[in-house]
Amino acid sequence: MSDMRRREFITLLGGAAAWPLAARAQQFDHNTRRVSVLTAFAENDRDAQANMTAFRQALEKLGWAEGRNVRIDYRWGGAEPERIRTYAIELVRLKPDVILAVTAQALQPLQQVASTIPIVFIQIGDPIGSGFITSMAHPGGNITGFTPAEFSMQGKKLEMLKEMAPQITRVAVLFNPEQIPQAGMLRAVEVVAPSVGVQFTAAAVRDAAEIEHAIDRFAREPSGGLVVLPSGPTIVHRNLIVALAARYRLPAVYQYRQFVRDGGLMSYGNDLADQYRQAAAYVDRILRGEKPGDLPVQQPTKFELIINLKTAKALGLEISPALLARADEVIE
Repeated sequence: MSDMRRREFITLLGGAAAWPLAARAQQFDHNTRRVSVLTAFAENDRDAQANMTAFRQALEKLGWAEGRNVRIDYRWGGAEPERIRTYAIELVRLKPDVILAVTAQALQPLQQVASTIPIVFIQIGDPIGSGFITSMAHPGGNITGFTPAEFSMQGKKLEMLKEMAPQITRVAVLFNPEQIPQAGMLRAVEVVAPSVGVQFTAAAVRDAAEIEHAIDRFAREPSGGLVVLPSGPTIVHRNLIVALAARYRLPAVYQYRQFVRDGGLMSYGNDLADQYRQAAAYVDRILRGEKPGDLPVQQPTKFELIINLKTAKALGLEISPALLARADEVIE
């Protein structure tokens, strides 16, 4: 055999040896499922990271482990609409098997660019009114998920704030006008306000500057309190809101426990980590062949009341024994 023929033969042998490896790599890629996550929250948000860990761990218990049979692509929006829109397009181009969308801020742009990719959402207050689904029991289309509560709960939060701080006669409600469900939440608080003897003010906030301006302006008159609706901007900038409430001595009620842990007065809402685990179960069912339109949108069945005693004392508030008895957790 000539040197040239020998070299060709060796090259062919080398190529043939590589074929099984290439085939195995292709087979692995084919079997690995792809999940995309678009969240309106910031990557350095420890609570958002903890909730994402709960989602990942729940997926693992269902048989989906990163690096083995599933790849998860994360995009953190930091409550910035333009960045979130850009990430929505990026994720759709990756052609995932299913997308997890966290808040309406994330789902709105996804709905515009992902008409066929299955989407599971979390933390969207009015999925029907927002045009994401047509029915809670039979959502249809490519979208399903988990809502934090009915709008009426926002009015309940004002009632609890008034019980905690009877002296308030004015309340500012911080909301994000770019998230459609916020309008329904806002109305729920507005309806309750007269029945508890409180003057209602709507404060639209999209970023830190608007939050600071709204609270500073509202606090110029006495006897005020805050109802902080759950949204991308209010959660991302929660430390700013808590600090301003303390500076101006404004009793405030929030949706989630992290506000209270970080110094807020009280929160009333659902357990977020639990909904992330539930979302993982829906992602699992979709990866195994079920259609999102056949999976009912679910609401939480349990809500938790968290009270920060230290903050209450700093505000000079005497908490009634009845309210304390209803608390699921008291932070001292």
